[in-house]
Amino acid sequence: MGQQVDKDRFTEAEFARFGERLGEQLAQLRELLAKPGFGAGPATIGAELELFLVTPEGRPLPRNHEVREAADDDRLVPELGRYNLEVNLTPLPVAGRPFTGLLRELDETMAAVDTAAATQGGRVVAIGILPSLSEFDFTHEALSDESRYRALSRGMRRLRTEPFRVSIEGVEQLELEVEGVILESANTSWQVHFRTPPGDFARVYNASQLAIGPVLAVSGNSPGFLGRRLWEETRIALFEESADDRDVERRDRRDRRVAFGSGWVTGAEEIFEACVRDYEPVLPMTWRKESPGEEAPELAELRLHQGTVWQWNRPVYDPADGGHLRVEMRSLPAGPTPLDMVANSAFLLGLTAALAVEPVEEFPFSAAYRNFYRAAIHGLDAPLAWPGRPEEVPAAQLALDLLPVAAAGLERVGVLPEEAEWTLDVIRERVRRRRTGSIWQREALGDLTGDPAARARMVARYRELALTGAPVHTWPV
Repeated sequence: MGQQVDKDRFTEAEFARFGERLGEQLAQLRELLAKPGFGAGPATIGAELELFLVTPEGRPLPRNHEVREAADDDRLVPELGRYNLEVNLTPLPVAGRPFTGLLRELDETMAAVDTAAATQGGRVVAIGILPSLSEFDFTHEALSDESRYRALSRGMRRLRTEPFRVSIEGVEQLELEVEGVILESANTSWQVHFRTPPGDFARVYNASQLAIGPVLAVSGNSPGFLGRRLWEETRIALFEESADDRDVERRDRRDRRVAFGSGWVTGAEEIFEACVRDYEPVLPMTWRKESPGEEAPELAELRLHQGTVWQWNRPVYDPADGGHLRVEMRSLPAGPTPLDMVANSAFLLGLTAALAVEPVEEFPFSAAYRNFYRAAIHGLDAPLAWPGRPEEVPAAQLALDLLPVAAAGLERVGVLPEEAEWTLDVIRERVRRRRTGSIWQREALGDLTGDPAARARMVARYRELALTGAPVHTWPV
């Protein structure tokens, strides 16, 4: 989705031509992945952070283009909603002290965005769903003034002529309908990228599918939406439903456009193939055909299409550095602080690295699937299944038991022991004190969840505490 899209209306002929390009580029990708040595290189970690712009009173501030211009930083790009910005962090070698580097750049870029936002009378906050959002923040005018987002909205409406319906049953019930995709802008995430050789891709990808359950359970930071108390990580349900293109003509398709998946994989190519086979294009932008034999072809159309199928874990092909593959882990919420996000990354990467050398595929995929959604719904109290355990275990206990496993996984990929220790200690204390971002938000609001003014005041207080840099488990209510 970060590729340049310079028009927002397409003909049916352009959709047809785009589909042909996808078939051609799938064949190119298969050949590329079969080449000896393709994608070899040191493991790296990268990340993207989506942010909300807010007023001093805690309400959304629709000024992302103005803030981006004031910041004058190529790492910043406007997101779908005019109150959203995305920060693209610099990839770092996994070996050594990657989380120290991530934390340093996160602190620096968030401070820079905050300074730029101040020129527009605003602030920046990292939070899964902004509690002060109201129904009036999801009008057509809230869509960012970018061709790609107008084209995305039209492309989704081309597939789904009926309204997008959101139905979330949590502590309370939420039912609403909208005509476009603007509800996607209510969700902001912290997306972690892990470079891996093609030969290891299936093991790493499958490991990440199992690892995300307990990690998500301890990372919740969006306990509600529009004044309703819903899931511990409501963002999961809201994103899946707000981007579901399955109208009456597509009910037979198993997965939504945002989905966890339906089975263990044997390689990256099968995921790319499924995305082309099962999901119709929404952004049929085409570029010049590439010359045969290029060492690392752009595969621009395939990459663009893959960027409009939002699997919670998905493969990324990148032509940079001679071409390589990454596993993009998209499930974690933004915030509460840079330290919290870096700690979540360490737990996820370490557990993934440890599980990648285990026979994950012998564990029922259905159990990993249930773990993911139970973690999103119940957080620390989610009953989770795990290989080698005869019974389900509360997520809080399982997470504590898995911290040494994650530490061993980090050591396996070259992270220094002291680096693993300080990051995983944040998770340990968060779980022991039972204080995730979601729990803090609920406690801070108390019985005032339905009061818009109280939610805005809570956002202002959340930001004030986040600015200290202290992890959420240390925050007073």
